[in-house]
Amino acid sequence: MTDQALKPRAGEAAAPPPTAPITTGDRRRILAVDATRGAALLGMIAVHSLNDTDALGQPTWSTTIFSGRAAAAFAVLTGVTIAFLTGRRRVRASAALPTMTALLIRALAIAAIGFALGYTNAATATVILPYYAVMLLLTIPLVFLPTWLVAFTGIAVTGGMPVLTHLWLPRLTGPTQPNLTFGWLFTHPLESLTQLSITGMYPALTWMAYLCAGIVIGRLNLARLRTAIALLATGTVFAVAAAVTASRLSQLALEHIWPAQYASTLDEYETLDMLNLGGDGTAPTSTWWWLAIDSPHTGTPLDLLGTTGTAVALLGIMLLVARIARPTALRWLVAAVQTPLGAAGSITLTLYTLHTVFMSSSYDTYTPTTGFLVQLGGVLFLGLCVRATIGKGPLEALVTALTRAGRRWATPPSRRPPRAQPHRTSANAPVAGQPGGEPATIPVSSEASR
Repeated sequence: MTDQALKPRAGEAAAPPPTAPITTGDRRRILAVDATRGAALLGMIAVHSLNDTDALGQPTWSTTIFSGRAAAAFAVLTGVTIAFLTGRRRVRASAALPTMTALLIRALAIAAIGFALGYTNAATATVILPYYAVMLLLTIPLVFLPTWLVAFTGIAVTGGMPVLTHLWLPRLTGPTQPNLTFGWLFTHPLESLTQLSITGMYPALTWMAYLCAGIVIGRLNLARLRTAIALLATGTVFAVAAAVTASRLSQLALEHIWPAQYASTLDEYETLDMLNLGGDGTAPTSTWWWLAIDSPHTGTPLDLLGTTGTAVALLGIMLLVARIARPTALRWLVAAVQTPLGAAGSITLTLYTLHTVFMSSSYDTYTPTTGFLVQLGGVLFLGLCVRATIGKGPLEALVTALTRAGRRWATPPSRRPPRAQPHRTSANAPVAGQPGGEPATIPVSSEASR
């Protein structure tokens, strides 16, 4: 492969040199990405803390707004993180071993944290980190592909994996362990892999649609105004198209779903819950018409398209509002909202771990609304405190240190960059987007919600 073939293609942003200072556009980009992740974190906390249904059995506002969408936002932003960590461009063959080693170690570290959290109460939330670890492993070949091929892969996954899952599910054993633990992994390795990849709450193979979208977005120049506008417009079109299509097909789908009820493993009430509240990662296989719905966490093409759209549109909005300079009052208002969201969004691995432990502990004695407000205030406060002091969450720092050590170990001594003090922003964050860099404002991983 020639050097010419390895140059960034059209639409693939080249990473800045390691010594490049952070520009105003870079700061806006970093803050917008973190704020988007922070908003998704709050959505996850709302879904886990508040009731799913009201007194009449209808979905609550938190379920309607955040269920499935918070999960998709985290997954898409995980793809953006991968793009940032690989220099926002196709990885060169010469950097293959260090890159693969870094992603492998990152995946193993996140998996270890996830399996440790698996011992918490599964009734509060299904721990997503082991699923994310598998997704990170699946992204390894993607970072060597050109952007157009990553986008094509995402489209193929969106349309193809729901069909394959529909064919595979009757032949596979369903998940029997809501939260995977070290003990369960060692005693049931094949079942655990099947759950993480296909049958579980966050099936990694299906969710690669989100990761592909995030990698493509992360390779764009997010500091440009037209990029933000394009993300908002594209995301809105995806979300609206999915919702309109599902609405048009709903009556016809129900006419096939209810007659096929006898062949389903769900009873009547469970079927209603599936339609109104969403599923547990996959849709029933009693009829192909289940793939025409867009209920959260059913893994159908319309579910994937719609939730990807809302995640992309949210990032576009955050990028746009971060550019506001006039009037001053509006700029201050945007900063007052995005700064705490961004601070929380930069340490979501640590905050998600604390949230999961708290929800499973004896300290969570609050009513749903009070518990949500307590966690909301705590998350924003801790995020601001960490950003103002150490600059990085402890779990983020641990995983970043392990990843950097692995990358340096896998890099030949002659190709290792000199150890130098990185440029820092006022938020104590190192340069984002460096080739092989580990931007502190882009967290290791994040959790999603139903």
